Amino acid sequence: MSTDKYLIEAINQAKKSLRGEGIPIGSVLVRDGKIIGRGHNQRVQKSDPTAHAEIDCLRNAGRVGSYKDTILYSTLMPCYYCAGAVVQFGIKKVVVGEAETFRGAEMFMKEHGVQVVNLQSDECKQIMREFIKNHPTLWNEDIGK
Repeated sequence: MSTDKYLIEAINQAKKSLRGEGIPIGSVLVRDGKIIGRGHNQRVQKSDPTAHAEIDCLRNAGRVGSYKDTILYSTLMPCYYCAGAVVQFGIKKVVVGEAETFRGAEMFMKEHGVQVVNLQSDECKQIMREFIKNHPTLWNEDIGK
C-alpha cells in the first residue's frame, strides 16, 4: 500500500466510486499540506460524461483563486480532458498513482510546464486492472474507444 497520505485519500475516493458501481478513479487537490477538494469518477452514477474524478475534485474544491500553489493527486494519469483543466487553471504539479493501465496525457501536461510525478502504486494498478477485466465495455466507454 502507498504511504503517501494524499494518494491514500485519492484511493479512498476511487473505492467510493467503485462502491457506487462507478469507475474507480479518485482525486484530491492539496494546498499548503491540506486537502481542499476531493472527487471521484461519477460518469456512471450521474450519467454525465464530464464527471471525471479530477473535474469532480475541482468542482468540489470550488473557487480557490489561483491554483498555481496547488497539487492535484489522481489515482490514474489524467486524460486529455482533465489535463486540459490542469493546464487551464495553472496547476503546476500533478501526482498520479499509476499510468500503466492508461497512459493519459502526461506529455501534454509536461509540454505545458506541469511537473508530473508517477508514484507507480501497485494498489492503483491492481484496482484498475481488476475493473478493466470485469467491466471492459464500461472502461472503453470511459476512455472513448
